[in-house]
Amino acid sequence: MATILDRYGSVLMVLIGLLMLLAVIYLLYRLQKAETNRRAVEAKYLRLESEISKLELQTIESRLNPHLFKNILNSIQSHAYQTYFALDKLANVLDYILYESRNRFVSPKEEIDFALNLIEINKIKLSPLFELKVKTKVDEFDPLFEQRLLAPLISVDLIENAFKHADLQRAEAFITVVIEFRESVFSLTVSNKMSTKKPMKKEKAGFGVEALEQRLKIIYPDKFKLDRFVEDDVYIAQLKINLLEHKDQVPASR
Repeated sequence: MATILDRYGSVLMVLIGLLMLLAVIYLLYRLQKAETNRRAVEAKYLRLESEISKLELQTIESRLNPHLFKNILNSIQSHAYQTYFALDKLANVLDYILYESRNRFVSPKEEIDFALNLIEINKIKLSPLFELKVKTKVDEFDPLFEQRLLAPLISVDLIENAFKHADLQRAEAFITVVIEFRESVFSLTVSNKMSTKKPMKKEKAGFGVEALEQRLKIIYPDKFKLDRFVEDDVYIAQLKINLLEHKDQVPASR
């Protein structure tokens, strides 16, 4: 009798062991399936996030170009006597806006040439006595100087804001623009004496600031630095983009 019970006990233990083993296998299977599903959802989320970023960037850029073009035409219209000179610069700017800005990236050389032309167009707003300083510090032998790594029109906002908000009437008023490209870092520093007059409120004011910051976050996450601050009634904006780090991170985009 004891032998029979012992046998049943052994069989029961084996069955319990098999059930526990099956339970463990089933749990492992469920965990693996859950992990697979999690990875699939995460991959789908990343794809959607990428698509949203692309659509957001396209929307920003589609609004940016007409906005810039309107500002340029307003500048030329306000000083018709300099129209011939301004139109010469405008032709270069329009070529850049209509053709080069369609590319996802341009070279630092192309963007710097565009920025200098944009400054020349805006100069027609100024009186001959207004102090405008433009400095360029460029290493033309940098291997990335002519490589297409820089987002087009990235310099527009800082330059246009200086001309828009500078006090053009005060004797001590000034605008200073410093454009640099050294050690594969694009830098733009713009400073201007702030106007004491309160700017007129516009319904769509501030789009340029938002557009610049959104583009930088989308295109150069953790690879740029944008600072804006005021010192003694002087507004200073500084932008730096490390193109070497950007290139190393996304080599396939070139």
